[in-house]
Amino acid sequence: MVDMRTTVAAVTLPNPVLTASGCAAAGRELDQFCDVSALGAVVTKSIMVRPRSGRSTPRMAETPSGMLNSIGLQGPGIDAFVAHDLAWLAERGARVVVSIAGGHTDEYVALTERVASHPAVSMIEVNISCPNVENRGQVFACDPAASARVISAVRRTAADRVPVLAKLSPDVTDITVIARACADAGADGLSLINTLLGMAIDTDKMAPVLGGITGGLSGPAIRPVAVRCVWQVHRALPHLPILGMGGISSGLDALQFILAGASAVSVGTAVFGDPAAPMRVLAELEHALADREFATLRDAVGYAHLAEDERAGRIRVTV
Repeated sequence: MVDMRTTVAAVTLPNPVLTASGCAAAGRELDQFCDVSALGAVVTKSIMVRPRSGRSTPRMAETPSGMLNSIGLQGPGIDAFVAHDLAWLAERGARVVVSIAGGHTDEYVALTERVASHPAVSMIEVNISCPNVENRGQVFACDPAASARVISAVRRTAADRVPVLAKLSPDVTDITVIARACADAGADGLSLINTLLGMAIDTDKMAPVLGGITGGLSGPAIRPVAVRCVWQVHRALPHLPILGMGGISSGLDALQFILAGASAVSVGTAVFGDPAAPMRVLAELEHALADREFATLRDAVGYAHLAEDERAGRIRVTV
């Protein structure tokens, strides 16, 4: 019904729905519920140079309209990831966005060297915003200079082999300042947003619920914040592609991000309750666009920014 192709950082995808980093690992578990090669792309769990055990347990807690997680970037390290997960994704025929994370710039450079030339890798997502680390100084995305330093190093290392996305945190005063610093440093696009830093206290034990005390808040509770961030960044940097995420569980949720300025979206927390959520969201988004008489997805990107008189001719459907 609708041409669902989209372009993110010069990479053309058959549709705009991707997984979100950290919620589907490298896609193996998800593949039994929906064909990962049919998605726009699989965004892998953030990988680090060396194996990492993560934070202490408990690591997850349910919250109203969402969840807290304090996994702490647990993972097998880059060697095992390339040999097993990336090899499997390549064999499966999936488009891959590799998310990388590190404690300092040199680690991001080493990771980029390992994956930038891999034929299965479509883009690199530079996670400079994970809140689930013991050292808050590792959250580079809270400082424009630190963000630019990492992105610039990754961009130089990747050369022209693969586009680079910067994944930003909403836990800042003005996200457009960080976004502009990343763009000036060479980012080809942005992933908006990572989880919000939060915590919960067990009122029976009268102590923090999570072993790591704080964690990342995700799910529908953060969607208004995420949409606001996408809106602000698209308005400030309309030329920069955005991969939007944060509490998307339906096609209409995804449509909000597209109208705000995202060229594609990632579905994350929703897969815990509905592993087929990414494909369902894609189908619902296509119907929502058709109901509003959009011929292509591209026509809807940033549409809400148009002046009221420019939008007046568009049929709107209340679903």
